[in-house]
Amino acid sequence: MEPIIVLKNLWKSYSGTPVLKGINLSVMPGQVIGYIGPNGAGKSTTVKILCGLLSDFEGEVLVAGKDIRKEPLAAKQKVGFIPELAELYETLTPHEFLHFMAALYGMDAQVAEDRMAKMLGAFGLAGNLHQRMDTFSKGMRQKVLITSGLLHNPDIIIMDEPLSGLDANSVIIIKELIGKLAAEGKTIFYCSHMMDVVEKVSDRIILINQGEVVADGSFEELKSQQGNQSLERIFAQLTASDSINQAASDLLSAFQ
Repeated sequence: MEPIIVLKNLWKSYSGTPVLKGINLSVMPGQVIGYIGPNGAGKSTTVKILCGLLSDFEGEVLVAGKDIRKEPLAAKQKVGFIPELAELYETLTPHEFLHFMAALYGMDAQVAEDRMAKMLGAFGLAGNLHQRMDTFSKGMRQKVLITSGLLHNPDIIIMDEPLSGLDANSVIIIKELIGKLAAEGKTIFYCSHMMDVVEKVSDRIILINQGEVVADGSFEELKSQQGNQSLERIFAQLTASDSINQAASDLLSAFQ
């Protein structure tokens, strides 16, 4: 079986400052990757490159066997992206917006109609299909955003803090959905600062710090390497955040 995502010696700099420093990764179909790191580590830059939003990088990036720079449209057809912020065309209804997204992917209109009805129904939004989204709560918009990222049945699903704004039941649905998608051979690239969620949904965790991979393995493997600690403590240890307690004390001292 061939990897579905390949990063070879990936470098990216902003104004001469490198934010990705020779990243090498191979991701297989069906894997759920928890991609974690502190702010500024290079997570968002990696995601933008995988989605074809940045092309001025060094190295090679293959998405579903397609070079993201040489065949960007073919690569993007295989990717569904669910970002943290649901920035939608809010004067549209979910029905209008999702049909627009379906058209961009060349989907059959009836297939799109059937899928959106089922997906929004599962999220409890069946009655809001023809309601303008400028009246929606953050959680409702996030549900539409998740639907739009999955509508074209992509092989690779990139999630960047996808649970933002969701209620508890919807969070459970997404966690279950991730497992079912992986069982069908879909690849999930999950970025989050919520360590407990990453720990539960991922079968492989990749931790980057200052643009470099500092840990790569299952949670059990990382625990055995780092003294049987929680993922939060492993994160702190490997990203040089050992002074967390001191930082918390310093913040508290501002009120004393």
